[in-house]
Amino acid sequence: MELNNRYDFVFFFDVKDGNPNGDPDAGNLPRVDPETGNGIVTDVCLKRKIRNYVGLLKGEEPPFEIYVKEKAVLNNQHARAYKALGVDLSADEGKRKGGDKVNEARAWMCKNFYDVRTFGAVMSTGVNCGQVRGPIQITFARSVEPVISSEHSITRMAVATEAEAEKQGGDNRTMGRKFTVPYGLYRCHGFVSAPLARQTGFSEDDLALLWDSLQNLFEHDRSAARGLMSARRLVVFKHSSLMGNASAQDLFDRIRVERILDQGLAARDFNDYRILLDGSALEGFKTEVVV
Repeated sequence: MELNNRYDFVFFFDVKDGNPNGDPDAGNLPRVDPETGNGIVTDVCLKRKIRNYVGLLKGEEPPFEIYVKEKAVLNNQHARAYKALGVDLSADEGKRKGGDKVNEARAWMCKNFYDVRTFGAVMSTGVNCGQVRGPIQITFARSVEPVISSEHSITRMAVATEAEAEKQGGDNRTMGRKFTVPYGLYRCHGFVSAPLARQTGFSEDDLALLWDSLQNLFEHDRSAARGLMSARRLVVFKHSSLMGNASAQDLFDRIRVERILDQGLAARDFNDYRILLDGSALEGFKTEVVV
């Protein structure tokens, strides 16, 4: 069933003793706003976890294949679309193959790949399947308070080669470093465009899968480096029309986080905060508000 309503949503998650999103340009330190000290998790990081969850749940079978994944050769995925359409790409010597079948190829990609019809994709390199503007957009997540990055020394008792063992004279310890955030509650915002959903074929069932993914995206993404990460609250604003009835920012301003813990104490748990919607405390994972 096609979407007939615009949606905006706010998603809260937290991390305890882990690194929610390391910065490769800073030695994999947790991402932090240098001016405010608030922690940051990129939209790309969150979309990756959604893709991984959908792939695990649906077995990466059409119409729930995943386009952007590890070691995927994207032009090979594009070529599959033309093969399904019965188009011989070897006859096209141009830089961007596809000719007048690009729109059909784009539609095939949307139909078969969940993340293409959800987040969109640029598929115009090499084998050309056009570009898709996704109906789902997610912002960077930002911690509600400044976070502290802790650095820990770790040791490995084993070595990789016999030469290393001989060089160390019997002491096999290898030193390393690990970075964690003791605790951080993060907030991100998302948007669902019904007109764009109709262009990509993103359906009500796809939207239900997105809500399910946000609830469970950390459950199969565990690692020692990420510590304990948990989805905490999802507030969904459902508009009563296709184009929407209020600005997203006005809706987001209705949600605030209240600190229960005394200001002088360091927050170390979700129960140190309270999430409020127009002054009312939110219980349970998902709250839907019709506007």
